[in-house]
Amino acid sequence: MWCFFIIFADILVDNKLFLALVIDMNRPLILISNDDGYGVKGIECLTEIARQYGDVVVVAPDGPRSGASLSVTFHVPVSVRLISEEPGLKVYACSGTPGDCLKMGVARLCDREPSLVLAGINHGDNAGINMHYSGTMGVVIEGCLRGIPSIGFSHLSHSWETDFTPMVPFIHKIIAYVLENGLPKGVCLNVNAPDIAEYKGLKVCSMGMGQWNEEWDERTNPRGLKYYWLVGHFDSADRPEDNTDRNWLAKGYVTVVPTKIDVSDYESIKTLRVLSE
Repeated sequence: MWCFFIIFADILVDNKLFLALVIDMNRPLILISNDDGYGVKGIECLTEIARQYGDVVVVAPDGPRSGASLSVTFHVPVSVRLISEEPGLKVYACSGTPGDCLKMGVARLCDREPSLVLAGINHGDNAGINMHYSGTMGVVIEGCLRGIPSIGFSHLSHSWETDFTPMVPFIHKIIAYVLENGLPKGVCLNVNAPDIAEYKGLKVCSMGMGQWNEEWDERTNPRGLKYYWLVGHFDSADRPEDNTDRNWLAKGYVTVVPTKIDVSDYESIKTLRVLSE
């Protein structure tokens, strides 16, 4: 496990003796973001948990950015403002995407390389193929691309007042494991939890497959112009016996999906080599 020390030392300055607090810089620094915004219950809960393991810097969007995936901002400036500061914790709001938040945190706002990147707790699931759309997982992937162990946490309830209490022991278990053991290079974790009062346990599994259908709801405004809301329903392609996150979530388990940054299909490389001949 990580070890750190808080040392009180006598320091002589201008012939005056001061009692100084010296914090060991080996204490883990944990960088946190999300795609729901800096002030929501999920990120506040995750921050309180993370503070038990190290110093924390929160850099989160100044408003909702769901569905932002790994997008970044190129065409307009990005601004950051300090929301609050206390010993071991700084909270910033960023005008950009979740990906911008992670980049900004590492490059400008952290006083040392983060030991861990956390995202969430997201209000709503990021199971199955939703991972590809998720701004929460965009934070995690950006952290992983930088070689920092990174974990995304999501809860199946979209309510802003949902109770994360049943999830807390599992968050502790996963954070402690990753701080102690790290993660393989190019691998991050996508963690999801059901919206129930008590979980049956935890399952390490694969990403569920399926497809979103009927994704646009057409309406007409008072001036006769059509507009559309992105809606739809998800059709799962998983068999009941498959070891997937969506299957285990439906059975009352917290799921952990190890997710690789390298999305190359190595079997297809062998098949398509004929194109190089």
